[in-house]
Amino acid sequence: MKLKKKVFEILDGGEGKKTTLNKRVNAAIMALIILSVISIILASYAPLRERFGTAFAVFELLTIIIFSIEYLLRIWIADLKYPRLTVRKARLKFIRSPMGLVDLIAILPFYLPFVVAFDLRFIRLLRILRLLRVLKLKRHSRALKIIVRIFSEKKSELSITLFVTFILLLISSSVMYNLENEAQPDKFPDIISTFWWAIATLTTVGYGDVFPITPLGKFFGGIIALLGIGMVALPTGIISAAFIEGLEKEKKKKKKKKRELLENLEDYNYCPCCGQALPESDKT
Repeated sequence: MKLKKKVFEILDGGEGKKTTLNKRVNAAIMALIILSVISIILASYAPLRERFGTAFAVFELLTIIIFSIEYLLRIWIADLKYPRLTVRKARLKFIRSPMGLVDLIAILPFYLPFVVAFDLRFIRLLRILRLLRVLKLKRHSRALKIIVRIFSEKKSELSITLFVTFILLLISSSVMYNLENEAQPDKFPDIISTFWWAIATLTTVGYGDVFPITPLGKFFGGIIALLGIGMVALPTGIISAAFIEGLEKEKKKKKKKKRELLENLEDYNYCPCCGQALPESDKT
């Protein structure tokens, strides 16, 4: 039990207290995640893959071993993370949690080909999924935690704007198909294909591969482009405002917590600044 508590303190901080060892382990895992993603990107270059292919494979194997050990340890200590649940329910809750699923996805592409036979195309897709291990940074990055919380808090507003945007895409695709189909049957063959033009226009990207040539089509396309400037900016504005508000809340919360720690320092065993254990003489 003491070993389990020690592992819990190292991985999760233990009762909300971030020790020096916990911070170092988190920093090491963050560095490994970043290096792993960089390695995957570099391995996509044929000259580098031919020259350092063995090194990439060894590093990938080392990464998988470390991530697998971390995943199994987090399952093992789940009952300490969720003390109100039984051991079995706590472990199931962790496995089904968003971060538990991210941890599983980070290692699953490596093990699946050994269990089930896939064709080469599916194996390539599994290799691409390795990039999702960057999501593991959420556990160790305060900024990513804030971003995820903001999306969660603003999901209703974002859902409304995305729904309105989809309706606008549907209407504009339908109208443009009817206006341009006869003049450009190869560019606007059906409403689904016209979605590409609508997305490029509403986002104001304008690749230029598909564009209207009829007078009515050009007029309607201009209106859609103007509407797109406002519609696409709505989710960005909501997220930006919420992010600034979230950062301000975090600053106030941090200042309040630090002030309370300094005022009641004798009740704590750890330094509020560095997280190191306080000697007995410093607690009074």
